[in-house]
Amino acid sequence: MKEQLEKLVLTMYRSGIKYSEAVEEFQKVFLLTVLRENQGNQVRAARELRVHRNTLMRAAQAFGLDIRQLRGIRRRPPVKAHNRSSAGKTSVA
Repeated sequence: MKEQLEKLVLTMYRSGIKYSEAVEEFQKVFLLTVLRENQGNQVRAARELRVHRNTLMRAAQAFGLDIRQLRGIRRRPPVKAHNRSSAGKTSVA
């Protein structure tokens, strides 16, 4: 893996990429990879990265990542919305 990284760095260096751009791109791809591996679950990804969830979210926003697109399944509605939808229903006995 170290050899692959060195080749990548050499390619980036020879193409004229700036250090700050290279670091930013690495961070973005690393973050995106961990989020994908966790199906967009921010809590699990943050835990694996050993950062606070808010730190993860700020970084994702800074890189322009849309975490909603990484989620493979549809999330259930929040508890408040869930209670409202069942509040108007009457049970038939």
